[in-house]
Amino acid sequence: MGTTNNDPNLLSIPESFESERLLIRAPLWGDGPAVHRAVVGSIEELRPWMPWAKNIPTIEESESSIRQSRLEFLEQTDLRLLLFLKETGQLVGSSGLHRIDWHLRKFEIGYWVCTSFSKQGYITEAVDAITNYAIQQLQANRIEIRCDSRNKQSARVAERLAFALEGILRNDKYDEDGLLRDTMIFSKVRGVEF
Repeated sequence: MGTTNNDPNLLSIPESFESERLLIRAPLWGDGPAVHRAVVGSIEELRPWMPWAKNIPTIEESESSIRQSRLEFLEQTDLRLLLFLKETGQLVGSSGLHRIDWHLRKFEIGYWVCTSFSKQGYITEAVDAITNYAIQQLQANRIEIRCDSRNKQSARVAERLAFALEGILRNDKYDEDGLLRDTMIFSKVRGVEF
C-alpha cells in the first residue's frame, strides 16, 4: 500500500452514500438551520463531550460552520458528513472523517446524534458505513475513534464495530469543567481488522 498516490486531489471522493436507514452526505449550503435545530434540541447531551457545544450557536453561526465544512470537504482537509433518515429526510446527527493524514491514509471518525434519535442504533450504523467508505473509497490504512473515557455510549459504538482499544491517554485533555480527563483510543488498521 506504500506505493499509493497520496495526492487527495486525484481521488474522486463521493459526496454521499447510504446505509440501511441513512443518507450520509457532505454538508451543503443551507444545511445550517437543520443543524442548528438539532444542536439546540440536544445541547445538554452534547455539552459534556463536544467542546463546540459549550455555547448554543445562532442560526447564522450554524450556517457559517456548514459553509466552512463544505469548503473543507471540497479541499479534502476535513470530511464532515451529515446523517439523514432516508425515509423522512430528518437530520439524525453528524459524523465524518477528521484529522486526516493523506500520506498515511489515517482518519479519525467523530460523531454525535440528536437526542431524539439516540439509542436507536443510528450512530453505529453510520460509523460502520463511514468506516467502509474510508476503506473502500479512500484506501484507509488506519481509522481511529477517540473519546472521553467517561463517554460510555461513544465507546460502545467503537466496541460494537470491533474497533480495537489501543490504549487510554491519561490526563490527556481538559473537560468542559476544566478538569483533566482521559482519552480512549480505538482503531482499525489495514492487515489486521480489514
